[in-house]
Amino acid sequence: MLVKWIRCSVVDRHGFERGQRKWAGLLGEPGFRGQSGGWSRTRPDVAHVFAFWENRVFYDSFMARGHDRLAAGQSGMFRDMQVTLFERRFDVKTGFEPHFAEADVVRIAHSRVHEDRAEHFVLMQQQVWNPAMAGSPGMLRGVFGEAPGNEFLALSLWKSSAERGKYRAAGAERLAARAQTETDVIALTGDVVELEPSWTV
Repeated sequence: MLVKWIRCSVVDRHGFERGQRKWAGLLGEPGFRGQSGGWSRTRPDVAHVFAFWENRVFYDSFMARGHDRLAAGQSGMFRDMQVTLFERRFDVKTGFEPHFAEADVVRIAHSRVHEDRAEHFVLMQQQVWNPAMAGSPGMLRGVFGEAPGNEFLALSLWKSSAERGKYRAAGAERLAARAQTETDVIALTGDVVELEPSWTV
């Protein structure tokens, strides 16, 4: 599965949201699995959108045919758009499906990793971070993906920001030390996204 992560700074919030609802036109696209997104908890003008495709072939076909027509509705509504495509490596917790109905927030952890430490970083995701997240009440499911250049995305869905806060308080520093995150990672950024149900396709 292909995970597309889009983030941008929005200059016209009302217009952007109106345009975002038009992405319902993705329904019925071959290989399309789901899409959702919302607003950053820390930077209210930043929007995040997550789209899921069966594979790169279906995605490229859509980009060549239908993308520009749907995107036209948000022209001029945002700036500084960044788009990254990740190949799903494995799931966090149970089999990941891009269903968002019962989730309130999405947590993003985006890492750039030293080339010689990438294998170790992935192993620690499986052995340290995934079990800790999976054991947290309120964590629904997640997916871990990789992009070229040793870039990784851990995307997790939570019932509420309060539940996610408990996980964070439960020892993120201890887990990071155990996973040797500082040794592996060149840069680590994250965000918590308040999902907008009207953006879900």
